[in-house]
Order: sequence, then C-alpha cells, then structure tokens
Amino acid sequence: MTVLLDRPVAAPRARVAASRDPFIDLLRVVGMALIVFQHWTIPVLDYDGDRLTTGNALSTPGVWVVTWLSQVMPLVFFAGGAANAISYLRSAGSRAAVPAPSWLAVRLRRLAWPLLPLAAVWIPLPHILLSLGVPAQPLEVGAKLTGQLLWFLAVYLIAVTATPYALRLHERYGWRVPVALAAAAVLTDVARFSSGVDAVGYLNVVFVWMAVHQLGFFYAEGRLRAAWALALGGFGAAALLVTYGPYPGSMIGLPGAEVSNMAPPTLAMLAVGLGQVGLAVWLRPALVRLPARRLLDWAGPRIMTMYLWHMPALFAVTGVVVVLLGVDTPRPGSILWFAGWPVWFGLLCLVMWPLLKGFARFETPPSLPYGTAGWGGMLAAAGLVGGGVLTLTVGGFAPGGGPFLAVLALLGGLLLTAPRTRV
Repeated sequence: MTVLLDRPVAAPRARVAASRDPFIDLLRVVGMALIVFQHWTIPVLDYDGDRLTTGNALSTPGVWVVTWLSQVMPLVFFAGGAANAISYLRSAGSRAAVPAPSWLAVRLRRLAWPLLPLAAVWIPLPHILLSLGVPAQPLEVGAKLTGQLLWFLAVYLIAVTATPYALRLHERYGWRVPVALAAAAVLTDVARFSSGVDAVGYLNVVFVWMAVHQLGFFYAEGRLRAAWALALGGFGAAALLVTYGPYPGSMIGLPGAEVSNMAPPTLAMLAVGLGQVGLAVWLRPALVRLPARRLLDWAGPRIMTMYLWHMPALFAVTGVVVVLLGVDTPRPGSILWFAGWPVWFGLLCLVMWPLLKGFARFETPPSLPYGTAGWGGMLAAAGLVGGGVLTLTVGGFAPGGGPFLAVLALLGGLLLTAPRTRV
C-alpha cells in the first residue's frame, strides 16, 4: 500500500477542472446552510422547571418526505469527494507535485484547527455556568449535542485520509468501486437486520458515505452522465426499500423510532443519496447560472464556523427563551409556531453573527513551510485527530476528562502535521 500511496495518482482519463468549480462550491455552501436551517427549525423544546425535553417537528405525520431533500449529508460528501479529487489530482499533476502525505497534512490542519476555539470555549463553559446556577440537565443536553454533531468531521476525516488510495482504485476499477461499496452496504444491512445486532450497521458509516464520496471523483473527471437516470433510480430504489423493507421513511432519526436511517446509515440512505446526486447534477446548468458568486465567496470561508457554532447559538437562545423565560416551543405547524418562527430565527441569527465574526478566522490554520512528510506520521496524525473528534462525538463537552483527552489528541495530531524539514 505504501508504494501505491507514495506515487502521485496517474492523470485521469478525463480532464480535471483547472479552477474552483462553482457547482461544487454551491453544493457545499447550500448543503451546510440547509443543515443549519434544519437544526434551527425542527427542535420542539419544553422545560418543566427541571428537565429540558427535545422533540422533532419532522415527527409530524407525513412530513418525513421532506427529509429526502432536506437531509443533504449525501450531497456534502459528494461535493467533498469532487473537491478532494480536483485538489489532489491538480497537485499531483503539477510541475512541482505535492506528495500525498503533504497534501493530507494540509487537509488535517484545515479540519482540526477550527475545533480548538470550540474546545477552548466549551471545556470551561459548563463549569462556569453551573457555578452561576444554570440548571445542570439543560446544560448537559447542550454540551453533549454540541459534540455529537462532530460525527460528520470524524467520517469526513476517513474519506480525506483515504482519498489518494481511493483515487488509485478509481483509476484502476472505475464504476466497480462504488458498486462494491454499495454491495457491502447491502450485506451490512442484511447482517444487521437478520441478526438483530444494530452495531453491525456501523460498518455502513464507511460503505455508505465512501460510496457517495467516490461518485464525486466521476464528477471531477466529467464522467458522471445520465444524471436523470441516477436520480430516478436512487429515489425509486429508496421508495421500494421504505415500502417493502425494514426502513423508516424519514432520513433523519426521529424520537421513538425503532430504526434510524442515519445512525447508522442504511441502504435507504444510500439510495436517497444517489437520487440527490443525480438530481443535483441534472440541475447543474440552471444552478451555476444563479447570481450567487458573491454569496459563495463570502460564505465559503465561513461554512466550517457556521457548522461548528450553530448549535451553541441554538442553546444560547434556548437557555434564555425556553429555560429562563419559560416560553416553550409551540406545536409544530400551528399558527403560533408559524407566527413565532421569524422571531426565533431572527434571535438565532443575532447570536450567530458575532460568533461568525469572532471564530471564522480559525478556518485558516497558521501558514507553515512545506517540508518532508511521510505516510507513517500522517496516518498517526489522522488517527489522533480522528480519535479526538470521535471522543467529542460520543461524550460531547459534558464535564469530565473526555474533552481534555480529546483536545490533547487534536493537538498531538496537529503537531505531527507540522513540517520538520524545510525545502
């Protein structure tokens, strides 16, 4: 494997984009914006003076169909695959080719660096708020959920680390790679539902998301054609799986549901992902004509900050409105819910704006001179960063030793990415 990874990937059969692709930028920005919009819109919150209970507006009967478009994580992974392929192949094909480990070092720094200010705020914050008399249970809910949303970074880190090797497989085997990943997802679900052991399903964290990520390679080479067929086939397969299989209709986890299509991801999620990719690529000519260049230029360098800090903004507003003032969320779909939503959303934006202003600068890690990097060190760095992110995903920022260990792992991984030899 080392021999394969140390060599630059061969030039693709089709031309790779020579500059940033506005379609991929649009998918990344719109995808993250929809995630934030959904997280801010769907909570149903109730505080009885002791416990904060959280529900989901999408639990309303029949509303689950919205999630086939609003659950945009498949598009985010697809856009990430295309962006990684374009970036890596351009660097490998340049006159001064960047070795794969050095390429990975840059990506690891960009993923891990924005987490440091989040940890710097959230590790002491629960202790400070508890000392000020903030109720423990609502605070614990916020601290844990802030970390749980980092699952995306943990999985995306796997995809980024595997990109050089995945591109070699792509060059050698083409469509057989995503087909094999999809077949593995089928076998995983069969084993999960036939054995009743849900933990088996977590293999699909790799199979499902890597299959969608791999599709991005075809787009980067201009080889993702017949998008309408992919859209119809994906959504059609999802409809059959939901109708006749053990899968719920919703593509997000709902309270009380026996099965979630997201945790772990299922074959139904993969089918919806294929449908979304096909639909997006089919609509590409219209999407790239939208006058959104200035918006993309502004939002692009801030999307990680928005993702990391939108839940803290939600908890700040919840703490004041729901916990302190005792104003519970109205019943979803009611007149009060629609009437109050603009005020709720406005408060969230008001809190989010200074967070963006203050923390967006951490999206760009410190400039470091490039040096010699080896696969051993970079894989160790990826393991440390991934371990830190996974620790925060499981335990969040609730008081305890877990967040400290996670930050130490993140710092260790970042230190391993620092160059040791100047060139």
